[in-house]
Amino acid sequence: MTQRPVVVALPEKRTGAANWVRAFRAMLRWEITGFRLLLPLMVVVQFLFGAGFVLGIGLFLTEMPPRSALFLTTGAGVITLIVVGLVLGPQLIANQRQQGIYDFIWSLPVPRSTAAAAWVVLSMIIAVPGLIGALALGVWRFDLDLVISWEIVPAVTVTLATATILGYAMAHAIPNPDVTQILSQILIFVVVGFAPINFPPENLPAWLAELHEFLPFTHMARVVRSALTDGLVTDVGISYLVLGVWAGVGSGVAIFVLGRRR
Repeated sequence: MTQRPVVVALPEKRTGAANWVRAFRAMLRWEITGFRLLLPLMVVVQFLFGAGFVLGIGLFLTEMPPRSALFLTTGAGVITLIVVGLVLGPQLIANQRQQGIYDFIWSLPVPRSTAAAAWVVLSMIIAVPGLIGALALGVWRFDLDLVISWEIVPAVTVTLATATILGYAMAHAIPNPDVTQILSQILIFVVVGFAPINFPPENLPAWLAELHEFLPFTHMARVVRSALTDGLVTDVGISYLVLGVWAGVGSGVAIFVLGRRR
């Protein structure tokens, strides 16, 4: 008498928008819980960073022209967004590699896009207080009249998402966490000193200003500055397009790198 083979029904693969939302919520709770001790400190540090940047740079000049003050105040807010997405994020991922929990996170049975989306939301929680601090202190310090429009929501979202995705891709593409840490420090130097964020592009050499037309940093400043001022920046459609291209490149790199992990 032959014994029939035992048939084991495999669990049904979970797909669909509802499952993605459930997985996203789970990953967001995972990230917030993982940083529950550091998260309040990181929020405070970013607030002080944004406010202190405006105050510190403002000390170099006893009197600052209104246009320069607008560039400094709005630019400091943009830098807080870039620093969290493009610098702090990669450093946190590098720490996960060093602590040995990186592989465990990517073994979790959730769509990998939910992990990336949760990381963007976490970055927003950390970064937005820094933006608010920079704008508030700039308005107080230089007696500015900002014109905040509804465009601030997509401008901040696109800027932070693009910076976070680029930092996310860099951190996952570079297997050595020490290299990631060093590169993120170099990016701080480049963004603060040589990107036309706190000052107009005409202050740079012509070739460097032209180069920044193809890089994301000046376009991040333009879309946010357009939502906070009246007449200082016009026609930001190209800037949104450039940021969309860079976000697509970062997403492509992340998908390729993470897709190779089994």
